[in-house]
Amino acid sequence: MKNTKYWLALLIFAIVAIWSGIDSYEPTLWLLEAGLCLVGVLVLVATFKRFKFTDITYFFILVECIVLLVGAHYSYARVPLFDWISEIFDWQRNNYDKVGHFCQGFVPAFISREILVRLKVINSRGWLNFVVVCISLAISAFYELIEWWGALLVERSAEDFLGMQGYVWDTQSDMLCAMIGAICMLIFFSKVQDKQIDSLSR
Repeated sequence: MKNTKYWLALLIFAIVAIWSGIDSYEPTLWLLEAGLCLVGVLVLVATFKRFKFTDITYFFILVECIVLLVGAHYSYARVPLFDWISEIFDWQRNNYDKVGHFCQGFVPAFISREILVRLKVINSRGWLNFVVVCISLAISAFYELIEWWGALLVERSAEDFLGMQGYVWDTQSDMLCAMIGAICMLIFFSKVQDKQIDSLSR
């Protein structure tokens, strides 16, 4: 029974992943966008018995997976809800990709922070926060490289995969969103994560 919540999370992920893949905007684009998400979940499953994360970390990993799979289904520049929001606020672009990049900093901050704390890699909390933000930014920067390489490999989906929508500073703003996400995690969720980490050792 104690593992029911993890099976439920996997079931939710599987349902969203199947929905995301069915009649997606562009199948090749879907593979590029959702592929990393699918690989990440497989890694978590494979390492579950050796290193089980706290519930709050798993929860936000699931949230990010859903964000990624929704973006993969519609393409980030065409998510209907954000088309509607763009009309309300008179935005010049669909900003759903910024939600994805915020999560790209927010969730890796959960993961990296928990690993660093539990393995006692860094003792100073000040340095811990600095390193967590740096790791999140490094992941964001590496993802921008993956977007670039993916766009070169699949030229017909390049514009959708990059998701720039004509915004010249898109890459820089993506990384800024990731940094803000990481900082928000540290400010608002560090204590909650620490409590759950402490409960694992009892």
